[in-house]
Amino acid sequence: MPDAYHTVRDDDPERGVIVAILPQGVEEDALDEVRELLATAGVETVAVLTQRRGAAHPRTYLGPGKLDELKERVRDVQAEVVVCDDELTPRQQRTLEDALGMRVVDRTAVILDIFALHAHSAEGKLQVELAQLEYNLQRMRGLWQHLERLGGGVGTRGPGESQLETDRRLARDRVNLIKRRLKDTSRHRVTMRRRRVTSEVPAVALAGYTNVGKSTLLNALTGSEVSTANRLFETLDPTTRAYTYNGRAYTLTDTVGFIRKLPHGLVEAFTSTLEETLAGDLILHVTDASAPEEEWREQYRAVEDVLEQIGAGELPRLLVLNKIDRLDPLSRRRVRNAHPDAVLVSAQTGEGLEALEERIAVFFAGRFEPVELLVPHGEGAVLSALYALGQPLEREDTDDGVVVRAHLPEAESRRYAAFRVDPAPRAEVPSRAAAEATAGRSDA
Repeated sequence: MPDAYHTVRDDDPERGVIVAILPQGVEEDALDEVRELLATAGVETVAVLTQRRGAAHPRTYLGPGKLDELKERVRDVQAEVVVCDDELTPRQQRTLEDALGMRVVDRTAVILDIFALHAHSAEGKLQVELAQLEYNLQRMRGLWQHLERLGGGVGTRGPGESQLETDRRLARDRVNLIKRRLKDTSRHRVTMRRRRVTSEVPAVALAGYTNVGKSTLLNALTGSEVSTANRLFETLDPTTRAYTYNGRAYTLTDTVGFIRKLPHGLVEAFTSTLEETLAGDLILHVTDASAPEEEWREQYRAVEDVLEQIGAGELPRLLVLNKIDRLDPLSRRRVRNAHPDAVLVSAQTGEGLEALEERIAVFFAGRFEPVELLVPHGEGAVLSALYALGQPLEREDTDDGVVVRAHLPEAESRRYAAFRVDPAPRAEVPSRAAAEATAGRSDA
């Protein structure tokens, strides 16, 4: 496909031109995502200009001839901002801005702008500020070019450099302060996770590409009202909600959605948020079943790559194909044949949700042991503690006390061994967790 540009719309006051380097064989529909990013950020795409190159020009991003073409195109469509689909180096950004005489931003800056719009919690705002500061630190020199050009002479030496160094020092101090605050928040998260682990409530984490319907699925399963607006990165702050299935409680956590070419700096800044995925015993990898096959595979790989980066690559996963309400019967059969182990659902209509809940319950079933306890009437605190576990209980009042039948986690069943009236497992038979721990020590 030859280099090309296409006028899209020109009626919005915030007018932007997308510029991209595309290798041979990559179609222009690969830029659909950056269009969506700009729409979410409130920018109207009025033109797209591409160049076929193996790599971006180290100084100007585009080649000289294509840069001249961009100048003309920007003037013709009266654009206000040029957006590059790749991350620009500070040198490339300064050169383009000088050549075009207008604002030039890259993909990272657009994503940061969207993050700033959608961050609501104190932690989310700190993470956005940290990412912005670290992104801008390496670009600060260009902000003081007007002072650096004063030249030598009495009264002109040093102010630009002094101000630049002052700003850099203040920015670094702020970065260190934010990192300390986020570390404190992370410790609080660890404490909350420990409480969930202690209570042995099964924890499920949602992971997936941005805008595949994770928040809608969270609402459908838990009855919550998390925002589900049709915008990229609508959810930044981790949200944990509980739901029950067959009397047993589960927690479900939704986190920020992933995206192709998610800058590594953003992954680092949002580590404490993304780590909520690690708190899950099971990850539901939610995908858009209605997406074209090639796009689906790219999104799937992007999510798996980020999961590997944050150390969640080894956690068990269940593939969830959402939005099946958009498929015709033939497409559904094809999807089901292509992914026989996946669960097909529609978070919008509720189809397949019960099957998903059952699959989750089956996954956690091995964690629990059936027990029968006889709790004396004077041990009300024991009954309260059993109910607090959130597990389904069958209760029968007798003259000797309260007979309780339940499925308890192995640790909890040992805790209440003194009240058991059913045959307890023999002591010499280790639990699955103990066996795994022993095997791990042997391997070491």
